[in-house]
Amino acid sequence: MSRSFQMPHAFVSTDRIRSLFTEAMSQMYRAEVPQYGTLIELVADVNAGCLKNNPDLRERLAGAGELERIDVERHGAIRLGTAEELFTIRRLFAVMGMQSVGYYDLSVAGVPVHSTCFRPVDEAALNINPFRVFTSLLRLELIEDEGLRSEAEAILARRRIYTPRAVALIERHEQNGGLTEAEATEFVAEALETFRWHGEATVSAETYKRLHDAHRLIADVVSFKGPHINHLTPRTLDIDAVQARMPERGITPKAVIEGPPRRHCDILLRQTSFKALEETIVFAGAEAAVQGTHTARFGEIEQRGVALTAKGRALYDRLLASVRGEVQVGAGGAKAGAYDQELAERFKALPDSWDELRRQDLAFFRYYATPAGIAATVGASLSGDPEALIAKGYLAFSPIVYEDFLPVSAAGIFQSNLGTDQQQNYATHSNRDAFEAALGATVQDELALYAERQAASLDAAMEALGLAGLQLKTVA
Repeated sequence: MSRSFQMPHAFVSTDRIRSLFTEAMSQMYRAEVPQYGTLIELVADVNAGCLKNNPDLRERLAGAGELERIDVERHGAIRLGTAEELFTIRRLFAVMGMQSVGYYDLSVAGVPVHSTCFRPVDEAALNINPFRVFTSLLRLELIEDEGLRSEAEAILARRRIYTPRAVALIERHEQNGGLTEAEATEFVAEALETFRWHGEATVSAETYKRLHDAHRLIADVVSFKGPHINHLTPRTLDIDAVQARMPERGITPKAVIEGPPRRHCDILLRQTSFKALEETIVFAGAEAAVQGTHTARFGEIEQRGVALTAKGRALYDRLLASVRGEVQVGAGGAKAGAYDQELAERFKALPDSWDELRRQDLAFFRYYATPAGIAATVGASLSGDPEALIAKGYLAFSPIVYEDFLPVSAAGIFQSNLGTDQQQNYATHSNRDAFEAALGATVQDELALYAERQAASLDAAMEALGLAGLQLKTVA
């Protein structure tokens, strides 16, 4: 037998590799951005208080298998420059059990990228470690100056953002079906290099300025050796408390929390951040290095709620648009308090009750048979109506957490940290086909994934109750 041959049972799980990478990424980012450590401590304090003061929340999270993931939960964000880079990042994340979910067109909000989320997709993997990376691809076709566009293409074509060893280990994983513990440890170290901050620009100060003048994000993507991680986001159970307490820790938050208003029943995703760091960089010069500054990386916090159905999402989008179209925050606009007040008022149209969200088919839920329901199956004939089972306490439900992103919120975070004075409108539409061609795969539909999880949980619950093949009734 060849000494290099590895039995399949010697491979570590993709969940294990993802957890190793998350921890390594967190340590690296804490060293690079000290305020990230302060943010983690603040979020941990707020979360501990929430769980202590809200036993029902603790019980719900524990029952859904989500309690242990809160402390390790992170999402990162990177911006890539070429189709080749996107193609390889898909393969790199696959080693960690992460797949492309959702397509986001941010050009409609003045940001020249389109994006996806790489994350685990099955419930067990999500509860072990739901690490996700919002990954954007620069749309060079949106650079109006043809000369600058060609120059940017040439600069990006010359760079190599993955180490040769990282690529070799990706290929090893694809060929063998996994990595050993030693290979996984080496892979994490090599993959981390792609996300590391480099203070040396690959372009001259003059080129950087022209890219920056076209759009700050273009300069961020094109001017450096690789796609440094630009934020690493912990999950909080009370984002309003974090927002209020950030100044106590010497952190200035953005004016408003992006996403829906504060509610009893959290929906989708709420996000806030602190201003991007102004970091010293060294430009490539013809005769001598020229120093300057670059603003890109920032701190972000998120609070996650229930995933909405297509019907619920349409209502959410309509309500949010009605507020953003009439109430502007910033120079010449309303204050943050006025925006928050109007947001809360408009969102009264979206039920703030788990049962109403469920009955009106506005959100996704996980169903399970209760101990009382299972006991009732012994020597008894149960009603076949799921609503009757819920009323009797035989069938219960809990919200399925939203694992994805919101394009308007993402653009709001980007714009807040790239400079609120810069707003551009690109006369283009989304190009999912081009994105998927570059990715080398089809982007998965997040709504379909949530629907599958809901249906599977109901099937399992009904089977536990001795009732199979039943459907939930919803109200109009």
